[in-house]
Amino acid sequence: MEGMARSTANAPVTVVPGGDSYLNSMRVKELCTAALRARPDAEFIELDATGADRYAFDEAVSPSLLSDVAVVRIDNLQNADEKLAESLLAYTKQAVRDPQGSSVVICQHEGGAKGKRLLDQLVKAGARTEDVPDLKKPDAQLNFVYKEFEKRKRRVEPAAAQQLVAVLGGKTGELAAMCEQLCFDFDDDPIALQRVNQYLTTNPQVTGFAVADKALEGHTSQAIVMMRAAVEQGTDPIALIGALAMKLRTLAKASAVKSGTISQAEAKTNPWVLRNAARQLGGWTSAGMSHCIRMLAWADEQSKTNGGDPLYALERCIEDISHKGRPA
Repeated sequence: MEGMARSTANAPVTVVPGGDSYLNSMRVKELCTAALRARPDAEFIELDATGADRYAFDEAVSPSLLSDVAVVRIDNLQNADEKLAESLLAYTKQAVRDPQGSSVVICQHEGGAKGKRLLDQLVKAGARTEDVPDLKKPDAQLNFVYKEFEKRKRRVEPAAAQQLVAVLGGKTGELAAMCEQLCFDFDDDPIALQRVNQYLTTNPQVTGFAVADKALEGHTSQAIVMMRAAVEQGTDPIALIGALAMKLRTLAKASAVKSGTISQAEAKTNPWVLRNAARQLGGWTSAGMSHCIRMLAWADEQSKTNGGDPLYALERCIEDISHKGRPA
């Protein structure tokens, strides 16, 4: 990323359109840093196209008492009004002819259809674009985790990386922060699943998965103790019920894939999650699985009803999951 940022440090106008919002923001920040490093005498000015007008932009890119040139960051380019868009286009055409004597403008665009016409016009006028990935697919998120460790010259075990994605996938900023924190706090190389779980135990989804795994292994009492401890520490029972239900739904999908009822693609679940679930299918029947899913729906209702007893409902669910939905 840093190398790419350097390559555009002197581009007069650069736009970073769409992709993952965290990566988009980080790329814009890197480009601004690189531009300021290349021009240490430049003034740094931040504008938001949502409220900035053409006069604010014209003033930002013009020589001032502080400096002859500036590095101007414009956020939310998609919200630029017509006059600001015209001014930015005119400046781009002019700056391309004299990049060394011009201020550097770096624009953040959220992607999508809004503002797409301006983006296309800017590119046609000579602006550069810096694309970032969207990280919507689990495999892309997993690759992001590996790279976060690699750039710190560290490694992470596949199971640990998968756990991070399972819990924080879709929250790229939190995912990056967790990778950094793990590397800072532990010398282990590679970072193992146990270390990751140490930091994620306060997350109800992780706790729910851990409770479900204990129950699926038939360790009823251990699973109940873990569940009670989590609730005593402030975890809402409904969050644990949700995690248990997610685990059972994944188990049901793994069973359907194994029987050929649906394809792996139709399951729309991370391949490694399906593989792990398939290893836990021994002894389960369709009737037993259906019973446990119904019990979890009942437990969910108990959590949302005045006078309900969610802890009792959770214990009943754990007991039934431990016995694979069969009568005890």
